[in-house]
Amino acid sequence: MFLQGIPKLRAGLKGAMLLSAFFHVFPAIAHDALPTSAMPQGWSYPLACCSGYDCREVSHSQIKEGPAGYVIASTGELIPMTDRKVKPSPDGEFHWCSVAGKDDGKTICLFVPPRAF
Repeated sequence: MFLQGIPKLRAGLKGAMLLSAFFHVFPAIAHDALPTSAMPQGWSYPLACCSGYDCREVSHSQIKEGPAGYVIASTGELIPMTDRKVKPSPDGEFHWCSVAGKDDGKTICLFVPPRAF
């Protein structure tokens, strides 16, 4: 009786291994920033910042840098430069990650280019 369940177990393991291999071969591109001239291959947003749709590149006009920190133009939210949400941008562009990817959402992460001065 014990041996009758072995073929089913093997079939289940085989299916799990195939499914696992599929997810290891094809990375989740939803977390990837689009390629730029500075980063032609693109780059991946950290999982702590993005759940697949929270992050996007934004223009320099949407983020204002001031003495107190960065202001998100669409929300008026002030992010101090020392805040853990502020991260260096690998491609030299601003990238904003907000809750649910909404333009009026609270900031999760803000990727900033190197300062000009």
